[in-house]
Amino acid sequence: MEPRFFADCQARVAIDLISGRWPMVVLYSLATVGPSRPGVLTEQIGGISQKVLTDTLRRLQANGLVERHRYAEAPPRVEYSLTEAGQALIGPLEALGEWAQKYGDAVLAAQETADW
Repeated sequence: MEPRFFADCQARVAIDLISGRWPMVVLYSLATVGPSRPGVLTEQIGGISQKVLTDTLRRLQANGLVERHRYAEAPPRVEYSLTEAGQALIGPLEALGEWAQKYGDAVLAAQETADW
């Protein structure tokens, strides 16, 4: 069996891309509403500050999952969309969401009874 989760393996790279509170939410929001301005994403997501959204979008862009489109208009307009790699990640994110629906309550119950 091939080791898949060593420190330098690509599976860990993928996990690092979506780790944290907001990356998966931002990706899924872009998949749902399509190319969007930051204000639309803030409304769609709810509970995320403009700074955190901007930082998350920059991180996703730096990792090739999101594209930033700047339009030469007055006032300037910026829009974000998923790249091909970002779109390809939506299926696995949906599968993870289905897993969470099925097992989330059991995980939370286990955490409540855990002796940390």
